[in-house]
Amino acid sequence: MPSSAAAHPPLTWTEGGALLAGGRSFDPWALSWRPAAATADGAGRAVTPVEALGLLAGGGTLRRVPVGIIGPKAASPEQEQVAEALGRAFAKLGLTVLTGGRKGVMEAASRGAFTAGGVTIGIIPDGEWDTANPYVTIPLATGLGPARNAIVARACEALVAVGGEYGTLSEMAFGMHFDRKVLAMLNAPVVPGVIVCASVEEVLGHVATRFLRLDAWSAD
Repeated sequence: MPSSAAAHPPLTWTEGGALLAGGRSFDPWALSWRPAAATADGAGRAVTPVEALGLLAGGGTLRRVPVGIIGPKAASPEQEQVAEALGRAFAKLGLTVLTGGRKGVMEAASRGAFTAGGVTIGIIPDGEWDTANPYVTIPLATGLGPARNAIVARACEALVAVGGEYGTLSEMAFGMHFDRKVLAMLNAPVVPGVIVCASVEEVLGHVATRFLRLDAWSAD
């Protein structure tokens, strides 16, 4: 996948609450860039992609397409710690967190987001919602068993795998198939095209560039 380091022009946040870049204005509901209005002179302050995403979400104008956190039910303490930190960071940024809704990494991620005041969605493999972990605010029972992994991948704008084995591998593969941005941490399964990240901050940067469509920026 292309790097976002120098592929897009600087971002400007205006006093009127608009995000501008390269003569374009970002539509936070459609998640797309459009030609800026003639009155948008670019006056404002420079922001990073993460700052811009937080400002849009905080203003209530960003469509809340979820970001997924996936990983094993039998998670290690380190995996649970990182998953919880990710969930908390996404929630503080104003993003909705989606998981498979059960234990391990899924519960830790949900707990991090829930305790930070965020919205958590759980795509439950069982036929009833009440098997979800206690930190899922929107449990969606599918009755599909492992086949629900495809829904987890399809429903998200980006996926972050924290460790994992075959179940996580299938979600990552589905994510790549559906052209989602897929990130990996803590020895998650190896899938071609997946970006390996060493920190929560690095993950946030990649997720922000995805939501703001900066990783596919074109000068045309």
